[in-house]
Amino acid sequence: MSIHTAKIEKKVTVTTIRKMKSAEPITMITAYDALFARLFDGSVEMILVGDSLNMSFSGKPDTLSANMEMMLYHTKAVCNGAKLPLIVFDMPFGSYTTKERALKNATRVYRETDAQAVKIEGGKERAKIIQTLTDNSIAVVGHIGLMPQFVRSEGGYKVKGKDEANISALVEDAKAIEAAGAFALVVEGVKSEAAKAVTEAVSIPTIGIGAGVHTDGQVLVWSDMFGFFEAFKPKFVKEYLPGAKLIREALGKYVHEVKTRQFPDDEHTY
Repeated sequence: MSIHTAKIEKKVTVTTIRKMKSAEPITMITAYDALFARLFDGSVEMILVGDSLNMSFSGKPDTLSANMEMMLYHTKAVCNGAKLPLIVFDMPFGSYTTKERALKNATRVYRETDAQAVKIEGGKERAKIIQTLTDNSIAVVGHIGLMPQFVRSEGGYKVKGKDEANISALVEDAKAIEAAGAFALVVEGVKSEAAKAVTEAVSIPTIGIGAGVHTDGQVLVWSDMFGFFEAFKPKFVKEYLPGAKLIREALGKYVHEVKTRQFPDDEHTY
């Protein structure tokens, strides 16, 4: 199997992403700190500072208790580590309940970090909020389908797009978000045929997660794809590295060498 080794050599912008629609698949990954952001720099077009950090980083059961201060802190760190990808700030639950609140919080993102866009969950009911942000020169990524911030109100994580009526509703949502000025759209947890219909219905790029191969790009949570998050594994996650296993093996070796006084040896002593 050949591995894609082309490096991204100049800063990815909103214009870059728009031009990738139907041209070249977009790669997106989450990051929460400078260390991993630096590892991803130059390899992916987009980094999402996702509120998923509330689960994988903070150990919470869902994303809902993430707040602006937490998201701003981690976004600053990611921006310090990655210079080339387009960095997206995931607006946390409760931060965009009204147009005024959304604008105030998104303005903070632009003033206090180098993130180039914010992401907002919700369909046509969020269109006026998205419009307010784009009218004020704030770039927006929409998010439809399975929406983690709706987990309690919907009674769990529910796959969408299972029938024609729901597919039509998703398409309506996508069109409303595009009309409001969003430059890209995350489509999560929907049947592949629904994601295909959404992708074909809008002129902005769609980025899938658990949405099949017919979107304009893909996003995964880094701790899922590299095998570090073990609480549960969604069906759509492909594990590219047994991260937790490798860490435990290396840690076990370190503990053994310390206990048996093999470490530090002469090579690692001043």
